[in-house]
Amino acid sequence: MTLGFITWLLVFQLLGEVISKGFGLPLPGPVVGMALLFVVLVVRGELPDGLKDTAAGLLKHLSLLFVPAGVGVMMHLHLLQDEWQAISAALLVSTLATIAVTALVMKGLIKLKGQAEQDQADE
Repeated sequence: MTLGFITWLLVFQLLGEVISKGFGLPLPGPVVGMALLFVVLVVRGELPDGLKDTAAGLLKHLSLLFVPAGVGVMMHLHLLQDEWQAISAALLVSTLATIAVTALVMKGLIKLKGQAEQDQADE
């Protein structure tokens, strides 16, 4: 991991935060920053090896980023005990919605692929 590419990632996160807050977008800043980084990489047409290595290094230690969240959950365990029904319902509904949306997207992509293959066969 090089400091230059870590700086790249942090600058894009900062840009995303500024854009998200400045325009009042309902998206988290890091998501906007990641989209900006994606656009820059597509325009460049390549993924720099240093950035690839830096991202792989960060992903290798991704589990460390969950420690603060786990500590926060344990610190507020009483809230989980008080609100377990609402939390369970939210988890169930969001899981079912995710499965349904994924199925619909997959169905649409299969249909598009079939149409593209049919168009190629017609040519």
